[in-house]
Amino acid sequence: MLDGWVCAFLLVLSWSVEVIDASAGDADPRYRGCITQCQETGCIGQRCFPNCKFSSDGEFIDRPWYMQQEPLYLQWKKWDCQGDCRYYCMLDREKERESHNLGPVKYHGKWPFRRIYGMQEPASVAFSALNLAMHFHGWVSFFILIHYKLPLKDGKKAYYEYAGLWHMYGLLSLNSWFWSAVFHSRDVDLTEKLDYSSAVVLLGYSLILAILRTFSIRDEATRVMVAAPLIAFVTTHVMYINFYLLDYVTLSA
Repeated sequence: MLDGWVCAFLLVLSWSVEVIDASAGDADPRYRGCITQCQETGCIGQRCFPNCKFSSDGEFIDRPWYMQQEPLYLQWKKWDCQGDCRYYCMLDREKERESHNLGPVKYHGKWPFRRIYGMQEPASVAFSALNLAMHFHGWVSFFILIHYKLPLKDGKKAYYEYAGLWHMYGLLSLNSWFWSAVFHSRDVDLTEKLDYSSAVVLLGYSLILAILRTFSIRDEATRVMVAAPLIAFVTTHVMYINFYLLDYVTLSA
């Protein structure tokens, strides 16, 4: 019996160690050395970045966002010093790995994609946009079916008792896929939190809706009793990842 508990403990411990481990790419000493050199000099080899601004004494100068006078759509396409250093060091390191017949590895929890029109992960953006389009089509089709093709109650309410819940599900899905597309196009702290928060809210609501629909819960008081603890849990988790800790590498490992 004791041996079984020891094996279970070691299994959980090994799983935990794997989860908290950093990505292989950003743990590479050559990659880290490239990042350090880039942030100190503003250059990688012959390639220098205008976003890495240094004063005459070598101190890094980074103006706050409210000092930037360029329009937002131009700022969105540009990257800061750290972003450019990470990106081009990643590309150079992947070229070296490819020359040694080594496969790609993740950097900071992400695969080494090339930017296209300023988008960080163009394939993910495309798939998120397609999901957004399909969910929008489905939500509009459901709305037309309920309110224009099926008979309505007095007061123009739908006979289908779960119509309101499904409408909310559609809106939350649209919100989630929208922020997913934004996040994959530009990974910054704000878009990351909006993407994860939207996904958590959608998953929590999906669980609530699945329980209500599976057990055909129609009474409003019972619905509130079922939904309240799950809403509290989701709210707590959203507050946790927004105001305490959101570790992308740990969550995506």
